[in-house]
Amino acid sequence: MAVEIAIETPLQEDVRTMVAALNATMTPLTPREFQFQLTVEQMAEPDVTLFVAREADGGCVGMGALKDHGAGLGEVKRMFTQPEIRGQRVGARILERIEALARGREMARLVLETGEAQGFEPAWRVYERGGFTRCGAVLDYPDSGFSRFYEKKLA
Repeated sequence: MAVEIAIETPLQEDVRTMVAALNATMTPLTPREFQFQLTVEQMAEPDVTLFVAREADGGCVGMGALKDHGAGLGEVKRMFTQPEIRGQRVGARILERIEALARGREMARLVLETGEAQGFEPAWRVYERGGFTRCGAVLDYPDSGFSRFYEKKLA
């Protein structure tokens, strides 16, 4: 599948629709109090960079963001691909772009939090194939048993 991945503002209707689809996917998998979702408005803040994958016709099919926590630490956020294109490496390509940006900004480490329940296996595969390894709780996330944490050292 030919897709283009570019940095875009999240303040677009099709991105809002994709965020809503991501939230709807996660809601039944993890208790709400253990879902740590950035809103579209939070994704538009200066410390967050959003990558959007689009088909040739301009349709939004995937996204992922890098949140800069300072001190050489970046966090992967809001990774999602439309169900009909999963398995075509769009998520992996978005993750590669996030990592390249983090390296360009001289970040030493990337971390992420994802769900621990059944249904998150495709996400785990993307992260593990991308060189991320499981680790203990990161940032201020609780070690609740509902989250799985990953890291990748870049330096």
